[in-house]
Amino acid sequence: MADSTPCSVHCAVEPALPVDEFQRVLVESGLGAIRPIDDRPRLQKMLDAADLVLVARRGGPDGEIVGVARAITDFSWCAYLSDLAVCGSAQGLGVGHALLDEARRQLGPQVSLVLLSVPEAVGFYERAGMAHVADAFWYRRTR
Repeated sequence: MADSTPCSVHCAVEPALPVDEFQRVLVESGLGAIRPIDDRPRLQKMLDAADLVLVARRGGPDGEIVGVARAITDFSWCAYLSDLAVCGSAQGLGVGHALLDEARRQLGPQVSLVLLSVPEAVGFYERAGMAHVADAFWYRRTR
């Protein structure tokens, strides 16, 4: 289990995030189990098509990337947070909250932020102040 001591985290927009770093954070966060981590072209398309890519770096703007948030948005009404991944070594240190805060800052108060959570992370999102809604619908991808 990660230490709960706060760490210095710098969050910033990084639209040119290298696919290797994205892949590494997905794997180290545990999300790699449900993302196409062995399909680098698909990971690159995921990054290229995102409207907002944020990274969290430990220790400042040149530090190690320990978190990534990726969203699809119109910057006017809604944003879908398709990824919020924090390396296991940085979980419990406020990195996920910092990425959510930066996403909300970048999007502004007029934009709703929505996401689908893995069951293990529901408590995190509730503690972050997100509303848990039951009336969501989706078609599952087939591959």
